[in-house]
Amino acid sequence: MDNQYFVGWGTLALINAALAQGKNRTVLNWFFLSLVLGPLATLILLFVGKREQ
Repeated sequence: MDNQYFVGWGTLALINAALAQGKNRTVLNWFFLSLVLGPLATLILLFVGKREQ
């Protein structure tokens, strides 16, 4: 059971990194932030706008 929790949390961090890349955000920063915040980081990413380059 514990391994499934960590696999799910890591998968969510990878998904958040992909979301961050799509919004022109720093992928590595959002990956590590997602490891700490989890689903809260997903909600933040959903509501931030796309950064112009």
